[in-house]
Amino acid sequence: MSMRPHDNPERVANSEASADEHTLYEHTSDDEGYDGRPSGELSEGDHDILESEDERERLLTQDEGLRGMLGRKGSGVKVGKWDRKKEMKKRRKGGDAESSTLMYEMEEGIGASRTSLRSRRSSESDEQRLLAIRSQKKARRQSLLRRIGIYVSIIILFVVLLAAAYQNSTPKDIKDAAAMVSNGTSLFAPTTILISLDGFRADFLYRNLTPTLNQFIQEGISPKYMLPSFPSVTFPNHYTMATGMYPEAHGVVGNTFWDPSLEKEFFYTDPERSLQPHWWGGEPLWVTAEKQKVRTAVHMWPGSEAHILDQEIAYIDKYNGSEMLPRKVDRVMGLLDLPGPKDIGASANTPRPQLIAAYVPNVDGDGHKYGPNSTEIRKTIANADAMLGAILKGLHERNLTNIVNVIVVSDHGMATTDVSRLIQLEDLIDPQELSHIDGWPLYGLRPKNASSLPRLYKQVKERTASNPNVEVYLRDENMPTRYHFSKNQRIAPLWIVPKTGWAIVTKDEFDVEEGKKKGDVYHPRGLHGYDHEHPLMRAIFVARGPAFPHVGGSKMDPFQNIELYNIVCDSIGLKPAPNNGTLRLPLQPTGHHNDTQTSPDETPDDPVSTYPSPSSSSSLATMSSTFDSLSSILASASGLENPSSEPALDETSTLDMPASETAVESEDKGESGHKESLWEWLAHEAEGVKEWVDGFIHDHVPEQGDGNKGKGG
Repeated sequence: MSMRPHDNPERVANSEASADEHTLYEHTSDDEGYDGRPSGELSEGDHDILESEDERERLLTQDEGLRGMLGRKGSGVKVGKWDRKKEMKKRRKGGDAESSTLMYEMEEGIGASRTSLRSRRSSESDEQRLLAIRSQKKARRQSLLRRIGIYVSIIILFVVLLAAAYQNSTPKDIKDAAAMVSNGTSLFAPTTILISLDGFRADFLYRNLTPTLNQFIQEGISPKYMLPSFPSVTFPNHYTMATGMYPEAHGVVGNTFWDPSLEKEFFYTDPERSLQPHWWGGEPLWVTAEKQKVRTAVHMWPGSEAHILDQEIAYIDKYNGSEMLPRKVDRVMGLLDLPGPKDIGASANTPRPQLIAAYVPNVDGDGHKYGPNSTEIRKTIANADAMLGAILKGLHERNLTNIVNVIVVSDHGMATTDVSRLIQLEDLIDPQELSHIDGWPLYGLRPKNASSLPRLYKQVKERTASNPNVEVYLRDENMPTRYHFSKNQRIAPLWIVPKTGWAIVTKDEFDVEEGKKKGDVYHPRGLHGYDHEHPLMRAIFVARGPAFPHVGGSKMDPFQNIELYNIVCDSIGLKPAPNNGTLRLPLQPTGHHNDTQTSPDETPDDPVSTYPSPSSSSSLATMSSTFDSLSSILASASGLENPSSEPALDETSTLDMPASETAVESEDKGESGHKESLWEWLAHEAEGVKEWVDGFIHDHVPEQGDGNKGKGG
C-alpha cells in the first residue's frame, strides 16, 4: 500500500523530495495539523532546511495572496527579481494594511482557504485603498504648501532685515552716490536754492524792470501767481511756506498776537518775544532736511533762529536788515563752493549744504516806506532782479545751471494806502474794553470780559454797517472757511478786517480827522495783510532745475503757498512731515506762457477803485492828496526832454524825491493861499483834465510814497 508523502513525518529528512515540495504540501492541507518534533530536537541541518523553507514559503504565500486579491487563478509560482521589484513598488505606493493582513493569514495557513472571501472583498479594499491614497496625496500637498509658505516667509523676513541693516549702516551720502552729478570738478547731490523776495507782488513782473526774472520764467515752470495764506503778512506766510501748514495749524497766526495759554505776546521784531521754540509749531524745511542728514543753510528766513524742535542746523544766518544784496550773492555762492562729501578737504564742520533758503526783505521794506507804485520801489525791484541775475550767473560759471534747482517765491503783495482809506478804531469800539489788540492792518480784538463779546460784536457790526470797506467776524461763528483762520486759540475771538487798501488805526497811531484837516500823509505808504485772494496780494513762484524737467516757459495753475514745502522736499529727496499741502513733483503744466490763448498779464488797480468811499468828504480828501502830490511831480517832469520815456533810476533824479516832501511843499503853498485857488481851478476843469491826468500818472509817473510807520512785514 502506498503512503502519502506526509503520512510519515520522519521521512521528511531522508526523502529525495525537495524541501520546497515538502513545504508546499505541508501548508496546503486545511484538514490536518502539524505533529513534527519540537524545535529543540531538530538538528542543525533541519534548522537550515526550515529557515530556507520559511523564506520560500513567505515569498510564495505573498504572491498567492496578491493573486487572490486581484481575483487571478492558477497555482503557478513565479519568484524572481522582477516580482520582488514589483512587490517593493507596491509597498512604496501604499500596499496597505489589508495586504499585510492577508500575507499574515496565509503564513498561518489560513490564506488558501479564504481566497474566495478575499476576492469578494477585493472591490471594497480597492476603494478604501484609493481613498487612502487620495487622502495621503492631499496631506502631502498641504504639507508641501505649508513648507513653501514657511520658506517664503523666511526669505521675505531675511530681505527686510537685510534692507533695514543696510539703511541703518550706510551713510546717506554713499546711498545717494548714484544720484550725484559732476560739474567737472566736484560731485553734487540733489541741491536746491530757495529765494524769497518779501513783498514782491505778482504784477511787478509786468513793469519791464525784471529781465532776469522774466527770462527765468521762460526757462522754468511757474503759474501766473501764487496765493499767500491768510492773513497775508510776512511771518505767518514765511512759516507757512517753510512748513506747508496754514497759520492756524503751525501757530504763528500773525506778526503780533497773544497766546492765552502762555499768557505771553508774540511780537515779530522783538527777539525776546518771538525766537522761543514754543511759538513755532510744525516742522520747517531746515529741520526736516537735517533730520534726514541733508545739510542745510538758512539765510535770515523768519523763524530760523528759534532752534525749533531742538534740531541743530548746519548754517543759520541771523537777520540783518541792512545787508547789501551783493553780500547775499556772495554768501550763496560761498556755500556752494564748499567741498562736497566726496571732495578732498571735505569737513563735517563745514559741509556743503544741499538746501539753501535765503530771505530778501528789500522790496517789502521799500514798498512799506514809499508805496508799491513809487519811483523808489522801481529801483528796488530792479536791484532784486539784478541780485537773482548774479546768482544765476554764478551757477553758470560753476557749470551748475542744470545741476542745482532754483526756486524763487514771494510771500504776499502790497497795496497803496491813503488817509482817505483809514478807519478810526475808537469810532467802532472803546479800547478800554479790550485786553489785547492783535494783527495789523486788520485787527483781532480780545475783550477784557469774555461775556461782553456778543455785545461788542453787535456794536461793531452796527457802526460799520454804512461802510462797505470793512468786515466783522467772530472766530468761532462766521469766519470765512477759505481763510483757514479759526482753529487756534491764538486767533482773537473778534476780528475787524478792512478791504484791500484800507487800514484800521488807533488815535495814538494816527488821528484820522486831524490828518485830513492838516493834509498829513499816512505812513506806511504800502500795506498788506488783506484777503489773501485779492489780486494785489498775489505772490510769485518760479522754478528751474533738474527737479523740474519741463519745457521752458511751462505754465501751471495757480496754487496756495501751503504747497511749497512738499515741492522743496521732493526736489532734494526728502520725506515731508505731515502738512496741509497736496501738490507733489513732478508739477503738471497746463500750457505755455507764450500760448496765444494764455490770458494777458493782469495789472490790478492800485489804489483799489472798486470800493466806494463812505463819504464825499473822503473823496474830496483823496482828490486833494492826489493833485497836491501831482503838482510837484508835474513841475519836475516838465523838465524832461522826452516826457514819454520811462523815468530814469538815477539817484540824483528829481523824480526820486519822496512824496512826503512834495506834500509838505504843497501844504506850505496852501497856507499862503495858493492851494485854495488851485482847487477852485481844478474843480471847474476836473471833467476835462481827469482823463489826461489818469493817463499821465499810469504811463509815466508812478505814485510817490514816503516814510515808514515802523510796522513792516
